[in-house]
Amino acid sequence: MPQGRILRDMQARVCMAKNELSRQAYRYIIRNESYPTRVRMQAQLALNNFPRAARSVNIKNRCLETGRGRGVFRDFRLCRFEFRLQALRGQLPGVIKSTW
Repeated sequence: MPQGRILRDMQARVCMAKNELSRQAYRYIIRNESYPTRVRMQAQLALNNFPRAARSVNIKNRCLETGRGRGVFRDFRLCRFEFRLQALRGQLPGVIKSTW
């Protein structure tokens, strides 16, 4: 199991959550044209100095079990294969096999 990818994803999510409020404040200052240009540019520089992991764009949905980055269901944070295995074992609440 690729633990490195899962750990990297978890660290990025923690870093983003920690810096989210201050990033939003800087972004508000940058977009608000009632502030002087100098203040807006200083806010832009401060925003650029944040770590790259603090950006929400760098968060990728990964499977918690396998670390796979494709075919991940957001609600369960599982890839399609792990979702199927756990659903068939009855480990996912509210998920039943469909019959028609």
